[in-house]
Amino acid sequence: MKRNLLLTPGPTQVPPSVCEALGRPIIHHRTPQFQNEIKEAVEGLKYIFQTKNDVYLLTCSGTGAMEAAVCNLLSPGDKAIAVEAGKFGERWTELCKVYKADARVVTIEWGKTVTAADIQKILKAEADIKAVFITLCETSTGATPDVQAIAQVVKESNAVLVLDAISGLGVTDVQTDNWGVDVVVSGSQKGLMLPPGLAMISVSPKALALIEKSTNPRYYFDLREAKKAAEKVDTPFTPAIGIIIALNEAIRLIKKEGLQNLFVRYALMAKATRAAAQALGLKVFTDPSCQSNVLTAISLPANIDGEKLMKVMRDEHGITVAGGQDKLKGKTIRIAHMGMIDEFDIVAGIACLEKVLKKMGHTFELGAGVAAAQKVLNS
Repeated sequence: MKRNLLLTPGPTQVPPSVCEALGRPIIHHRTPQFQNEIKEAVEGLKYIFQTKNDVYLLTCSGTGAMEAAVCNLLSPGDKAIAVEAGKFGERWTELCKVYKADARVVTIEWGKTVTAADIQKILKAEADIKAVFITLCETSTGATPDVQAIAQVVKESNAVLVLDAISGLGVTDVQTDNWGVDVVVSGSQKGLMLPPGLAMISVSPKALALIEKSTNPRYYFDLREAKKAAEKVDTPFTPAIGIIIALNEAIRLIKKEGLQNLFVRYALMAKATRAAAQALGLKVFTDPSCQSNVLTAISLPANIDGEKLMKVMRDEHGITVAGGQDKLKGKTIRIAHMGMIDEFDIVAGIACLEKVLKKMGHTFELGAGVAAAQKVLNS
C-alpha cells in the first residue's frame, strides 16, 4: 500500500489512539456521561490555551469561531482593526464587512507581519476602536507576529485583542492570560490532531462585557447562549460528540509530552526544514524575523511548477504538502511541522521533495537537503 503522509498545515495526521477514540460507539449528548467528556475537554483546552477564562465548544470549522468572535463582540458601525498579512488575515476584514463593522485594514506585505507599533499608532489616533483582529500564524505565508507585544499595547486601550490561533494553537506559545489576549479562536484539525468539525473560543471578562452590549443579530454563534450552556456543562446545540471524545485523547497525548516540550520539538523540525530548503538552493518565503514554527513556506524556482510538484509527491509517492494560495499558487509549497509529525516524517518529506525536484530539472547535490535536515535534528 502507498503511504499517506500528511505534511500539510491542516488537516494534520490523526494519531492511532485518537482514531480509536473516534471509532467508539456514539453516546447521547444530553447525559451525565457526555457531560464528563465536556468537562474534561474544556479543562484540557484551558491547559492548551493557557487560560482560566471561559472556553466554549462550537460545532463548525475554525472560521465559524472567527465569525462568532466578530458578530458577538461588535455592533454595526463599531470600529475595529483587521490585519491582513496573507490569505487568512483577509477573512477578518471580510467578516467585519458582513457584520457592518468599520474596519481599519492594516495591509502587510505577504511574508512579513504586523508590529505592535503599527497597532499602537492606530489605537492612539482612534480611541473608540472596539477590537483588534490578528493572526497567530498566517498559514498562507508562515509568518507570525509578536503577539505578546501587540497584547501589551491593546491592553492599554479600550479595545479587545482577538487572535486567530487556528493553525498555531498547541504548536507555538500563546500565553492567553499572562499576555492579556482577550479572545482566542482555534479549530480541531491542526495542532490538536483531529478531523475538522470542532472549533473552540476562549473569552476574557473584558470581551464578555462587549458581548453583552453587541446589537448584532446572532443565533447559532450566540456566545451568550454558549456561556449559559457551559455553566450547566452543556452546549446550546448538538455538539460534535465523537470529535469531543477524541479531543480528550488528543489532549492526553499533548499533556503527556508537555506543551513546552512540544514547542521545542516543533521549533527544531522547523529549523531542519528551512536548513534543508536552503541546502537545495531554495528560498524560505517568510522573512526571517517572523518565521513560524507551524510551517515552512518555500519559494520555488521559476522553472518549477509547484502544482505539478505537489501532485507528483502526493500521487506517486504518497507524501502530501500544501501549495501556495492566491498569488502564490504554483510558486510556493508549504511543509508543516506540528501535531504527530516527527523528525522522521520531515526527513522522508525532504527526501521525496529532492527526488521530485531532481526529476523536474532542478540542479542541486542529491542528498543535500536530507543531510542538512539531519544535521539540525542531531545537533
